[in-house]
Amino acid sequence: MDAFKDLNNLYFFARVVDCGSYTAAAERLGIQTSKLSRRIAGLERELGVRLLNRTTRKFSLTEAGKTLHRHCVALIAEAEAAKDAINQTLSSPRGLVRLSCPTGLLQGGVADILGRYLAEYPEVQVALEATNRRVDVVDEGIDIAIRVRPPPLDESDLAMRSFGPSDMILVGSPALVAAYGQPQALMDIARMPTLSTGTLGREQTWHFVDGESRPAELVHNPRLSANDFYTVRRAARDDLSSGALVRLLPSLSSRSGVVHAVFPSRRGIVPAVRSLLDSLSEGFAANPWIAGDGSRV
Repeated sequence: MDAFKDLNNLYFFARVVDCGSYTAAAERLGIQTSKLSRRIAGLERELGVRLLNRTTRKFSLTEAGKTLHRHCVALIAEAEAAKDAINQTLSSPRGLVRLSCPTGLLQGGVADILGRYLAEYPEVQVALEATNRRVDVVDEGIDIAIRVRPPPLDESDLAMRSFGPSDMILVGSPALVAAYGQPQALMDIARMPTLSTGTLGREQTWHFVDGESRPAELVHNPRLSANDFYTVRRAARDDLSSGALVRLLPSLSSRSGVVHAVFPSRRGIVPAVRSLLDSLSEGFAANPWIAGDGSRV
């Protein structure tokens, strides 16, 4: 016998013993006495032993019945503890959240969001995988996967929450502009040395749209390519604020992707996952540079 056919019979048996009679147990359980008697008789047939010695007025436990009753009491206690644990999980953010995030986003600001979140919710643990691969949310047991994908977004049966666009802008140093002149079109940029993320020695293409939503692109061979996206972006943000970099061709814009989170389902989502999604959404809204894809020339 691999398992009991119906674990409810163990619960019924424990209640009969605890209440001292079939009648009292049936009233407590809200079922007919005859039905309860049949369930216990079925349990005895399944086990192949007698559990209760019955008389017209009372019953007594056999040795096998005493052994089974001890295990039933422990089983019921574990079930009640499991229910209490779930209720606590559903009442406030607590427990483990498994999160995956691209390294560029993590270094660009998501790590700061996580730090503030963990400080606010001390009973939550986050298991983070920093990766640029496309994780399988369901098969790998991931609660939240942050992704950057070009629209339209198609995540099959997964629930999704958008955090905003991943924009690319062109910036350059005033010294570069003084040496090459203020660019008036993308072809002017092609004559300037460029810096980008990617593989050194290979041509790259930047895609834009103008103010009238017409597409434009620039094929270039960067003088310097860096795979440290965090360094490129943080340098651009700080230098734009200080004036060390200026934006070029502001009429051009590019939305290379949408930053979003996918998770298994909106139904039954636990508070820890929901609160982390809220914190990520607020963090991206407060700091759009997290999702920015600033490129420099």
